[in-house]
Amino acid sequence: MIMGLTGGIASGKSTVSAMFVDKGAVLVDADVIAREVMLPGHPVLAAAVQQFGEGILLPDGTLNRARLGEIVFNHSEARQKLNDLTHPAIRREIKNRMYALEQEDPERLTLVDIPLLYESELDNLFQEIIVVYVPRELQLARLMERSGLTHEQAEGRLQAQMDIELKRSRANYIIDNSRDLAYAKQQVDVLWDRLGLL
Repeated sequence: MIMGLTGGIASGKSTVSAMFVDKGAVLVDADVIAREVMLPGHPVLAAAVQQFGEGILLPDGTLNRARLGEIVFNHSEARQKLNDLTHPAIRREIKNRMYALEQEDPERLTLVDIPLLYESELDNLFQEIIVVYVPRELQLARLMERSGLTHEQAEGRLQAQMDIELKRSRANYIIDNSRDLAYAKQQVDVLWDRLGLL
């Protein structure tokens, strides 16, 4: 069984996906794949350097994420160019991994964590999608605290994503992560049982 998992930035997707893994699910993490395609030697990183310049690299040849983030988060045209470079490679690798894992064990839950699942129009890959939800104000506060961003910077990051309420309205299942970890875990347990997973 394959399911998509998404949410907004700072909603706690990684925390919730780890809870599913603890119960026996396997995880395909789009963020991990996105980092892999930006490693030295990968053709996607080479294309990004060609597009945005050598300034996005650190002296050792690795990606300067903060610098690239500054370029793309507040400029929709630059963000689109980056997405056009990275998304096809990331999408291909997600599909390869999730289908391989399902073939390995069709009864086990393969959870595919994609932060921009709806924005990237990848929802058609999944019959069912879990959205990790927190209200926007809490999302903003957590993002500022976690990443040391100003209110304006955090707002910019949120504006770059689909509104969390819209994601919530499109979900098959919702894990409300606005309270403590025990509350989120309780919902994961209930959903696990409901899906009939062992």
